Amino acid sequence: MIATLLVTVPFEFTGLPAFSYIAGGFVICGLAAFAPQMRRSRVAFLLIGLLLTALAIAVLPDWDEAILRALKQASFIAALFCALTAIRTAAASSPAIIECGRFLSNQAPGKRYLALTIGGHLFGLILLYGSISLLGGLATESAREAPSAYVRKHRVRRMLVAIQRGFASTLVWSPLSFSLAITLSVVPGASWAGVLPVATVGVVLLILTGWGLDTIFKPRPSGQPSPSQDSSSRTWLHHLRPLITLLAVVFASAAAVHFAFGVWVFGAVMALVPLIAVVWVALQAGRDHPAAAIRDSVSDFATREIPGLNGELVLLSMAGFIGTLGSALATPLIEGAGINLGAVPAVLLLISVFWLIPLTGQIGMNPILAVSLIGPLLPSPEALGIAPVAMVFAITSGWALSGVTSPFTASVLLVASYGGVSPAHVAWRWNGGYVLTVGILVSLLLSALVMP
Repeated sequence: MIATLLVTVPFEFTGLPAFSYIAGGFVICGLAAFAPQMRRSRVAFLLIGLLLTALAIAVLPDWDEAILRALKQASFIAALFCALTAIRTAAASSPAIIECGRFLSNQAPGKRYLALTIGGHLFGLILLYGSISLLGGLATESAREAPSAYVRKHRVRRMLVAIQRGFASTLVWSPLSFSLAITLSVVPGASWAGVLPVATVGVVLLILTGWGLDTIFKPRPSGQPSPSQDSSSRTWLHHLRPLITLLAVVFASAAAVHFAFGVWVFGAVMALVPLIAVVWVALQAGRDHPAAAIRDSVSDFATREIPGLNGELVLLSMAGFIGTLGSALATPLIEGAGINLGAVPAVLLLISVFWLIPLTGQIGMNPILAVSLIGPLLPSPEALGIAPVAMVFAITSGWALSGVTSPFTASVLLVASYGGVSPAHVAWRWNGGYVLTVGILVSLLLSALVMP
């Protein structure tokens, strides 16, 4: 899988098909090597992929091209996963980053929800759902100081959903997220830079909606003493400086390579973040044997981190493969049935796609699988007479809502484990009102983007 990353990077910079073919071969080898260690649910994904491959060979005249496209998607996902795991591992083990999280968790009640939402967003950019693991552990630790079981219960709930919603809001715009990477690959004419203005509005909407609902509906027990809070006179900027510095380096360098060389932003991310992770490890070691720290970190990454995440890596890679190949198989069936999605009004189509992604999450469909399957079936934005950004925003916003409502996603499962409740309880008891409110607001925003 690491070899897949090393070959995918030159493909992103050169576009030479040979690199893509080699990366596809490496990802097949990686999947085969992981297969004996997999749970049955993960092996099922491999078997479905093999079944679809046989079906494609049997019924598609251009089956070789369809399979190569699916392998390209799988290798891209595997490569991006390895790159992001490198920076996540380096940051999550940093004492300075952990202190940033502790500062956010110790905020006063009036600031805590917004602080943890913003913190969940900032940490989520680097750590992905690892931000929930880090901040969730610190939040539950902080909640132990609550004066009563009642206060502790509600404080844990509010802190965890704040972190989760902050992480989910990154899925709308982050160049380090699978949501935008997959969406941009299936929407013709879309670019990261073109999406940013509308995505920024979407992030503000997601964050402020959560904060507003928390402010309106938070419990107000009487007679309870004020909880402890961070009494440091230092500014937020001082406390969050390590995290902000790391984010600034990652985004500035990725943007510079993206605009200077014209390479896809995710190709720039794949090339740069492992190098930044190595530099970060060296800086954390200081003068105390940085070379040894880098050697140990790289060895641990290759022999423990990636193998330890083999189930997730197989799930994500195969979701991309199955979705892409499944879409190729479904296209002639839809055309043969006379279904013309281009005849559907653009606003209705986008709102339907937006709601479909969280709905498919309720039956366990990974958003990567859903978007890889649905995206290629949609008419192009040009055919619908809309800007590509509207379609991208519809898909990524639906992906964000799936991240807080699907009982099968990693973020919901993590929050449920820290909160001591079931995933379904987190998805609909804790986030149901938030999802419905955000869903209505996003639907209105999509209407505004599409309507002349």
